Amino acid sequence: MMQYQKITPIFLEKIKAIVGADAVFTDEETLINYNHDETEDLKYNPEVVVKPKNAQEISGLLKLCNEAMVPLTPRGGGTGLSGGALPVFGGVLLSMEKFKAILSIDTENLQATVEPGVITEEFINAVAAHGLLYPVDPSSKGSCFIGGNVAHGSGGPRVVKYGTIREYILNLEVVLPTGEVIWTGANTLKYASGYNLTQLMIGSEGTLGVVTKIVTKLVPKSQHSVLMLGSFAENESACAAVSAIFRAGVTPSALEFMERRGVEWVIRFDDIKFDLKDGVNAFLMIEFDGDDLDVIFKDCERVNAVLEAQGCTEVLFADTAQQKEELWRMRRTMAESVKSNSVYKEEDTVVPRAALPKLINGIKEIGGRYGFESVCYGHAGDGNLHVNIIKAGMSDEDWKNKLKDGIKEIFELTSALGGTISGEHGIGLVQKEFMPIKYSEVHLNLMRSIKQAFDPQGILNPGKIF
Repeated sequence: MMQYQKITPIFLEKIKAIVGADAVFTDEETLINYNHDETEDLKYNPEVVVKPKNAQEISGLLKLCNEAMVPLTPRGGGTGLSGGALPVFGGVLLSMEKFKAILSIDTENLQATVEPGVITEEFINAVAAHGLLYPVDPSSKGSCFIGGNVAHGSGGPRVVKYGTIREYILNLEVVLPTGEVIWTGANTLKYASGYNLTQLMIGSEGTLGVVTKIVTKLVPKSQHSVLMLGSFAENESACAAVSAIFRAGVTPSALEFMERRGVEWVIRFDDIKFDLKDGVNAFLMIEFDGDDLDVIFKDCERVNAVLEAQGCTEVLFADTAQQKEELWRMRRTMAESVKSNSVYKEEDTVVPRAALPKLINGIKEIGGRYGFESVCYGHAGDGNLHVNIIKAGMSDEDWKNKLKDGIKEIFELTSALGGTISGEHGIGLVQKEFMPIKYSEVHLNLMRSIKQAFDPQGILNPGKIF
């Protein structure tokens, strides 16, 4: 365990000399505002919150902290679900909120350069105005930062067709824990020039460096989209249909799974108008996009036949933009709706698509043995199932002491099915104890060696992943 130093008045003055006194906050209200993210029940107060405005200031801060053995934790929009931006050892909380410029949109090379504090949805809208698409769109896109998406390897519904964020980040400007500033790669579509540090930084959760500029790939935006909603009597039938859709030779632009109970809570929480019929216990939202409506409708017909063969009881088409928006709002507000209704914990599992029925069956069986309930939903098209664990009838003592064993069993099941313990939320603080379920000590030691090479003093976002 590293022995970190507390921040002294002299050290605080050195911070102010680097970034200016107006970017340094030690008042109780600010410290409380930055002591948590969206992870349930976790709060860690920083000793100081600092809001730099450029890479040079971050470089100075990291050099200062590295020399003095003061921990520094980078933070984006605070929407994380794994505790990845929590300052567990106090020290400096580095907020990236001033890095909010879209520096360029290159319509000839289909690239853009942005700062990490840009809100993801604002970036999506900005490139859409040029007829382009940045397809990485997590549910929190209206408030999360694109830098946080890079740090966590975030995804979203359209990953199933367009690929993960890893396929859209070409190059990164990064400040290393020792203060040096580097570019990780090149603004090219191919890269075979040594180790790919760009890919290493994606998903590293702010433990290897602080990203200060991001070069993204863009694609042309499709002119049309069609949204289908398939209803099923059983979770397993809906999950089995997912793999069958792809085996039929079609690739939707989104394919989302929702359980009935989640839909019920969304209807109550968000006042969404939706006819939830008796006997329907699961849904698949299936979206197709493209420039030729005839091709899209042919794909819809093929999927409709697959759904019928898999026991789908009804297929609805969203006829208007408003209906599409209502359905997407229902899906995107599901986590918030569950959170508003019950004591809960959210887990993030991912398996090969064909294993989804076994995964959801296993989750329900584990919950039955431990006494918790669950609401499952997520990006079924890429095998990513979010599991909201509900306290239900569990006693406070069991919730505190036995729930962890149930979560461990869920991750053991996920691993046994060929999956892993996080698809897009990251490991951070809350999942690190489960890493040995999936990874051997050899694997973990390789990761620790990489961390040591980048951050020999261990001052950058300590206490995460391992």
